[in-house]
Amino acid sequence: MKHFWQRLSGRERSLIGATLLIVFLFLGRSLVLIPYLEHRTWVQNQLEAQPQLLEKNLRYLSRKEEMAAALEVARNGLKAREPKFLTGDTPSVSASDLQDTVQALAIKEGTQVITTRVLNPEATGSFSKIAIQMEIGGQVDQVANLIKGIETSPKLLVVDEINVRSLFRPVGLPQVPGVPQAATQNLRVSLTVAGFARSQPAPPTKSESTPRSSNSGNAKAL
Repeated sequence: MKHFWQRLSGRERSLIGATLLIVFLFLGRSLVLIPYLEHRTWVQNQLEAQPQLLEKNLRYLSRKEEMAAALEVARNGLKAREPKFLTGDTPSVSASDLQDTVQALAIKEGTQVITTRVLNPEATGSFSKIAIQMEIGGQVDQVANLIKGIETSPKLLVVDEINVRSLFRPVGLPQVPGVPQAATQNLRVSLTVAGFARSQPAPPTKSESTPRSSNSGNAKAL
């Protein structure tokens, strides 16, 4: 290497020295200067954000009593609505309670329940949304009273979807001879009614115990 360096001219040595200097400067900038500047910027941002974060935390602490009072009001409101939830430890039992409630309202208003189908429950936080789809028949005022009864039921019920089909007989259409006249049902309505029930926590899984090895027979003395 020394012999190679001695064979180079002064101009070539200068070019090699300048090249090495540029390489060292580039490495120093990439490995030292840039990381230092990035760390310095990060520290500066943290120092600027800390007073704002401290001020925000102080605001929360000053509203601690207000937030605790609001939380207590929300808990009392939820407790007051407990009787309006569907009963039952499982979604199927809650769906049965919902069916009984809506069918009782339908019978009360004089409508005819044609079909009933239980929909899949939906989890909404610590509650489950239980829904059924019903097809009923009745007159206009009966259906309107049924929907009103659902909305004002002691249970917390909502009508998610409603589809109405008219069965009015056109004016002047003659009655077919020999066919008995059907009961008066001006509307055929498909209703989706939903209620809410508390989600029951999943039962703890039982840990499988390892079977203990037992001797099937007594050891015989030799």
